[in-house]
Amino acid sequence: MAAGRLQPVNASGGSVSQPKAQAAGARRSALSILLALLLMAGAAAAEVFQIADIRVEGLQRIAAGTVFNYLPVQVGETVSDDITAQIIRTLYGTGFFEDVSVERDGNVLVIAVRERPAVAEIEITGNKSLNTDVLKEGLVEVGLAEGRVFDPSVLDRIEQELQRQYFASGKYGVGIESTVSPLERNRVAVRIEIDEGLTARLKQINIVGNEAFTDKELLKEFKLGTTNWLSFYTKNDRYSKQQLAGDLESLRSFYLDRGYIELEITSTQVSISPDKKDIYLTIALDEGDVYRVSDIQLAGEPSVPAEQLFPLIHMRRGEVYSRKMSTESADRISKLLGDEGYAFANVNAVPEVNEDAKTVTVTFFVDPGKRVYVRRINMQGNTRTRDEVLRREMRQLETAWFSTELVKRSRERLQRLGYFEEVNIETPAVPGTADQVDVNVTVKERPSGNLMAGIGFSQSEGIIFNTSVSQSNFLGTGKRVAFAFNTSRTAQLYRLAYTNPYYTIDGISRGFDISYRSTDFDQLIGADFSTDIGRAAINFGLPISDTARAGIGGYYQYTKFFAGRSLLAQDFVAENGDVFNDFFLTASYTNDSRDSAIFPSEGSLQSVSGEIAIPGSDLQYFRLTARGRKYVPLGRQLTLALKGDLGYGDGYGSTESLPFFENFFAGGPRSVRGFTANTLGPRETTLDEDPVGGNLELTGGIELYAPPPLGENLQNTVRVGAFLDFGNVWWTEDTDLVEPTGLELGDLRYSTGLSFAWLSPVGALSLSLAYPLNKQDQDEEQVFQFTFGQTF
Repeated sequence: MAAGRLQPVNASGGSVSQPKAQAAGARRSALSILLALLLMAGAAAAEVFQIADIRVEGLQRIAAGTVFNYLPVQVGETVSDDITAQIIRTLYGTGFFEDVSVERDGNVLVIAVRERPAVAEIEITGNKSLNTDVLKEGLVEVGLAEGRVFDPSVLDRIEQELQRQYFASGKYGVGIESTVSPLERNRVAVRIEIDEGLTARLKQINIVGNEAFTDKELLKEFKLGTTNWLSFYTKNDRYSKQQLAGDLESLRSFYLDRGYIELEITSTQVSISPDKKDIYLTIALDEGDVYRVSDIQLAGEPSVPAEQLFPLIHMRRGEVYSRKMSTESADRISKLLGDEGYAFANVNAVPEVNEDAKTVTVTFFVDPGKRVYVRRINMQGNTRTRDEVLRREMRQLETAWFSTELVKRSRERLQRLGYFEEVNIETPAVPGTADQVDVNVTVKERPSGNLMAGIGFSQSEGIIFNTSVSQSNFLGTGKRVAFAFNTSRTAQLYRLAYTNPYYTIDGISRGFDISYRSTDFDQLIGADFSTDIGRAAINFGLPISDTARAGIGGYYQYTKFFAGRSLLAQDFVAENGDVFNDFFLTASYTNDSRDSAIFPSEGSLQSVSGEIAIPGSDLQYFRLTARGRKYVPLGRQLTLALKGDLGYGDGYGSTESLPFFENFFAGGPRSVRGFTANTLGPRETTLDEDPVGGNLELTGGIELYAPPPLGENLQNTVRVGAFLDFGNVWWTEDTDLVEPTGLELGDLRYSTGLSFAWLSPVGALSLSLAYPLNKQDQDEEQVFQFTFGQTF
């Protein structure tokens, strides 16, 4: 059979070129008609054949196997016109080819293709406010990426996507131009030029229809706002549709919480100035009437006496209806039922509105379900830590009623151990039962050992070398072992410590601590004396609650005192000697409810501690200290921190006063910033007038913390603040060697300034820029202060 040829067919299955009968005149002869019929019969016979082989021509990057995978025919099948049309449509549909044709070479099916070019590179220029990587991620979503097949139709979608991203950041005057340049080997380079223009700012927000509340009251609920002096940081003046939707929901909640059930936001209009710089927002609303609570009812089967549930409903008849109070009341009832073992309780507050009387009847439908017990507590993921270490932290017990509060507290206690990166607790129902659950605890271990060598610098102590070996979860038992060595120009420290947090099954801890410290006060504060102190201690801790703990202990302390040229030190040695063996009793109480030990945003820390040298010691004295921290979140961005420290010490028995090398000191980055460290307070009445501290300390401050204006990804490692510090120390005993003496609150020093803290990959950096508000002649001012530590 002679080789034939299929007619080329387009992607839609229609004929691209088809023989046309030529008009020979007004009338056809019988011979012409016969010849035409014979030709058509021959063509039909040529178009239908059985495939002996398939050949693909024109491929450059795409493998032939890829084409074969898409073909709707295989060798041995019969081909006709409708099949060829399907082949072309299928290959066009892949998006890989610009042109596809199907031909016949004998019994070989020949598929000729021309590939679309590949994207070799994408260049974006002119983008300043949006990161290039972020923009490229958006381009990938619409189908443009390096290495992919280029589709010209995607350029429109690219411009729309980029416009969307810039509109979301408030740049409505953005201009985008894209060009495509051909390259060798059937590739193209895509260049996108962006003219960002200026960021449009909210010029005015108008609220129309509000009669009960002023615009100022309502706009306090908005995160959007007109430009003010903080807008560069908060970016509140950048309009976005998503943020407006959130603000409108906040507006609805504001009215619903004040009895305006019929509130309707009738329209929102957003207009932009011709120069695309200013945005005007108008919100129209219809407040409606105020509704009051006419009745409060309980429905369903609470399984808990109503006398226990009604006090949890913080609503009263005759009061203005509040959706917030209704929801919070339902949550309290649900929590109580959960704590009583009804793990699957369902509580819904349903308001029944009386439009004529303008009242609401609130019915709390309570469905407690069955009381649930814990069948088994399963531990998973603790490859190093023993099960018992986890189980002793669990407040939810096996065979007991299930309690949502106890499960929550169990998770918090496991997180506070510091042994795990993640703690997850699931409570699946036991198959085949309706009143049992398992508590599955899954943890992800973190390295609990720490081998550290480091170098740091502080303005008060100079270069600091340190090394330490610690294991907070020794052999998976939860016991802590540590060795430390630190040295600076002012002090050297060697320390070995061991703590068993569960010395008894009830959670009483026991620890031992042996240390040696050598301190050169001449380098530290300028006073010419030094001490060598060795200590051996034992301590016990008693848990009072999940956040509070009491401690008692005792230690022996050996002190070697070197007087130097200080007259105060020489007088002390003449009266008491220079070597002391003392025995101390200690007691403490700590309550820590902060949400984080680093950069907390809420909670508090209170601690009180005391130590006293018992009778029979060479020196007899005591020291009392109190410390308080309070963190109050102000919205989602700001945190207000309040802090205060109080310390007092004195002698008793044969020791007239607190040994002055045990004095409190103030000034510096850790107390009153803006003053040189440890320089506030009394001084020796000598030519050098060296600071000597005092036996009474009072310091504190107020600080407003904020995340950095550089991006949300840094909020866990960077924090800035504005502060007001105050404090001083006093020498309350009369002496001719120190002045001033006595307590005078008018001696308090104040400073204000800005702070910056960064948990960098190589250590913690703390900076402050402070201005003393009431500096006196003898005070040493230090406006800029910093500390930095590096580990390697």
